[in-house]
Amino acid sequence: MIDFKLKTDDELISSFASGCNEAFDCLIERYDSEVLSYIRLSVADWDDANDIFQEVFIKVINTIREGRYQMQGKFRSWLLRIAHNAIIDYFRRAKAQKTISLSNDIYREDFIERIPCSSPNIEELLIANNTRQEVREWVAQLPKQQREVLILRFSQEMSFKEIAEYTGVSINTALGRMRYALINLRKIALKERAFAQ
Repeated sequence: MIDFKLKTDDELISSFASGCNEAFDCLIERYDSEVLSYIRLSVADWDDANDIFQEVFIKVINTIREGRYQMQGKFRSWLLRIAHNAIIDYFRRAKAQKTISLSNDIYREDFIERIPCSSPNIEELLIANNTRQEVREWVAQLPKQQREVLILRFSQEMSFKEIAEYTGVSINTALGRMRYALINLRKIALKERAFAQ
């Protein structure tokens, strides 16, 4: 009996392309939670998120069956890029003005704790006297590109190489966006705390 869980993504894709549906079932099981979580970062409504999720995997199935998928060991990045495009299409259809909508539950519970503290000051700002919801509101104020890198890095746990491939920029650009995201997050936190006093 074949243990599909031990196979690589490309091996599973090759098996599925040859007619083995069980291989694709294993591929879905490997990534379904991550893809749905990624969609939920942008789409608050569960029904809509699930519809997009279905669209993503239907597109994956069609692309593989038509022989248009190029096996380069980058299936995960390609899959998340399809999800990203599906989210954009969703908002276009809804004629929304923004492609990312933040709600109270879009981040994993430990997302805030995953943001690194570059100095004692930022650590105090992120931990002392601030709720997770307050920090989420600060993150929501970041420019879209900086917010996206922050979410991909600490919620999706992507490497900077994966972030660069996904967003279509160089690794240095991805690193720079992260750096500015943390700098701006600190500025926002300082401003909010000063305003509160």
